[in-house]
Amino acid sequence: MKLFRKNKFNNEKGFVTMFAVLVFGAVAIAIASSVLLIGLGSSKTGFIIEESSKAKSLANLCAESALQEIRNSTAFVGTNTISIGPDSCTYDVVDNGAENRTITSTGTVGTVVRKILITIDQINPSINVTSWQEVS
Repeated sequence: MKLFRKNKFNNEKGFVTMFAVLVFGAVAIAIASSVLLIGLGSSKTGFIIEESSKAKSLANLCAESALQEIRNSTAFVGTNTISIGPDSCTYDVVDNGAENRTITSTGTVGTVVRKILITIDQINPSINVTSWQEVS
C-alpha cells in the first residue's frame, strides 16, 4: 500500500508559483526603490531652491542697506556685512566719480550664493538706480 504518491504536476505548479512570487517581489522592490530615490531627489532640489530664494532675499536686503547708507551719507564708500543667524550678506559700494556709484551685494545661505550688481548715476535730490541685475 502506498501512503504517499508523488504527483508530478503539483511540484511543477509550486515551482511556477514560487518563481512568479519571486519575480513579482523583485519588480515591487525595484519600483519602491525608484520612488524613494525620486522622492529624495525632489526633496533635495526643493531645499536648494528654498536656500537660493533666501540668498536672493539677503542680497536684496544688503542692496537696500547700501542705498540707505548712500542716502545717509552721499560720500559713503566701503563694505559692510549683515548677519541673520547663520546666514549673511555683504555689500560693497564703489565711487565711480561724480555721483556715479556701483553696489555689489552678495547673499549667502549655506552653500548657495546670489549676487546683485546695482549702478547709480545720481544721488541728489534723489537716488537714481540705472541698473539692478543679478550677476554670476
